[in-house]
Amino acid sequence: MSKPQNKEMTIDQVVAELHDGMTIGIGGWGPRRKPMALVRAILRSDLKDLNIVSWGGADVGLLAEAGKIRSLTYAFVSLDSIPLEPLFQQARQNRTIPEIHEWDEGMFNTGLQAAAQRLPFLPMRAGLGSDVLRNNPELKLVRSPYADVNGDLEEFVAVPALKLDVALVHMNRADVHGNATYLGPDPYFDDLFCMAADRAYVSCEQIVDTAGLTIDTPVQRVLLHRMMVTGVVETPNGAHFTTCTPDYERDEKFQRHYAAATTDPDDWTAFKARFLSGDESSYQAAVTAFAKEQA
Repeated sequence: MSKPQNKEMTIDQVVAELHDGMTIGIGGWGPRRKPMALVRAILRSDLKDLNIVSWGGADVGLLAEAGKIRSLTYAFVSLDSIPLEPLFQQARQNRTIPEIHEWDEGMFNTGLQAAAQRLPFLPMRAGLGSDVLRNNPELKLVRSPYADVNGDLEEFVAVPALKLDVALVHMNRADVHGNATYLGPDPYFDDLFCMAADRAYVSCEQIVDTAGLTIDTPVQRVLLHRMMVTGVVETPNGAHFTTCTPDYERDEKFQRHYAAATTDPDDWTAFKARFLSGDESSYQAAVTAFAKEQA
């Protein structure tokens, strides 16, 4: 009997698997458990013309500011305590993202569900009578072939599948085979992102033995199965500055510093030089130094 494959990779190896024009789904939720180490690696790369699908946070803001996004499909882009992600706000106001698809949150979820089930679309009522349809004219309506109790054929929004080339997600723990668990309060929709994608790459706080995935948490929290995952990367503090509960919470001081820097071109240049000009180890060293300054 063959053994499960060792899928451990480095950050750079994951990014080397990506190419221009890909549709990339980024897991997590706003400023919560985002695969930021992988996002930062994309920033350092020559990748361009990406189609990004995300319940967005700083991942979307940073990629937009770097000019990496050709098309963006999203339900919101927020930092929670800062309601609208500032770099995303600038990109929308300046119209620097060529193609925008702003969906209702339920529609976004349904699109992932359709892709995960390998369906071209799924019907739903969300969006009917709203500006979502006016602002997204590519969305179509479909009429039910089955009459309701009144004999009417109800009309629905035909939500197209959000088919992904690649999904990037971050988990608390994983093994080298791709099984991965979350330890915080919410799985978000990382499993759907992975199932909607041709390939899925998981960054995690720690790679452990398979048995270690359920030592201190129920087996139901093993959200990702190895059959859903292409590669695994150990990236301690790799979701910073978003949350990765219970390993760490959102770095509010750093987030405020980030948001403030975006308001002034000179400050933003200095921020990028300090935090985004080197590799991931350089970023983490700069974050550690910043935390000491703020203590």
